[in-house]
Amino acid sequence: MGSKRKMILDSLFLLLVFILTLYGVFHGEDLGEVLLAVRRVNVRWLIPGVVLVIIFIWGESVIIWYLMRTFHIFLKKRICFLFSSVGFFFSCITPSASGGQPMQIYYMKKEKIPIPVSTVILMIVTITYKLVLVVIGLGILIFGQQFRRKYLGEIMPVYYLGLLLNIFCVGLMTILVLHPALAENILLKGLGCLERLHILKYKKSRRERLSDAMGIYRKTAEYLKQHKQVIGIVILLTFMQRLALFAVTWTVYRAFGASGVSVASVVLLQAVISVSVDMLPLPGGMGISETLFLKIFVPVFGPLLLPAMVLSRGLGYYSQLFISALFTIVAQLYYTLINRRLSDDRVL
Repeated sequence: MGSKRKMILDSLFLLLVFILTLYGVFHGEDLGEVLLAVRRVNVRWLIPGVVLVIIFIWGESVIIWYLMRTFHIFLKKRICFLFSSVGFFFSCITPSASGGQPMQIYYMKKEKIPIPVSTVILMIVTITYKLVLVVIGLGILIFGQQFRRKYLGEIMPVYYLGLLLNIFCVGLMTILVLHPALAENILLKGLGCLERLHILKYKKSRRERLSDAMGIYRKTAEYLKQHKQVIGIVILLTFMQRLALFAVTWTVYRAFGASGVSVASVVLLQAVISVSVDMLPLPGGMGISETLFLKIFVPVFGPLLLPAMVLSRGLGYYSQLFISALFTIVAQLYYTLINRRLSDDRVL
């Protein structure tokens, strides 16, 4: 009952944010001109954009498949693609992408994968996923002075906030993984302090959940120590995966027949948006992503800015949502049929 209620609330929140985003973006704009500009694009350049989105989803499935094998769990790649699709779909529709991993664990359990194993694998995926953003973000901050001056301008405060939140998140997860005993001690003392101040009521179950969570971090720490080369490969694969999604905007740029701006600049600008919105509590960064696009891509798209934003977000986010939703349905049907077969076999 609680999970259904949460799903309904998340759906209503997604719908509300979507409506507000549409109003904020298109209010006072000539929709006829936008649609006319979109119709004039070279569709042949949009097809690679969709392919890049599929590569992005497929990239995580390859990482999951690779990590599973280090645990001597040999799944087919298409099953891992279903896990990846489920994760991206629920991440797209829930605030702060909070629904993705729990649903992946749910479907992994159907393949008899132990929850501690699936949790460690997804923890590594999360750390490397955010680490790549931090590396790109810091690289722009340290080496991209001219780039920042030319494109970022007024959005720098949002960029700093997003980068700091990502650094904090990666730093906290790294401390939890590399120093789980120290982290558990700090968290227990903090919890005790909140209880003494009567901000939280003492609950034994809460402390047990914390202890279980720290057990996962200890297992992750052991894994990282034993598989350093594996982690290096996962980081490299994650870089390629994230760059594939950032490059979608380049295909939109070429679809409009534009030239003069390097692919690196377009990819980095899209990376700036991801760095800025990744940690914000909005489904898919909806609303803020569109706003940032309309501010930083002005020198790139000029008068075609709004149609370009529509196509870029349409491919990068909404086509990702549609594709992952499609394969989430496939996953549900697949496991429903398997369960039905097993039930029939038991009857026979």
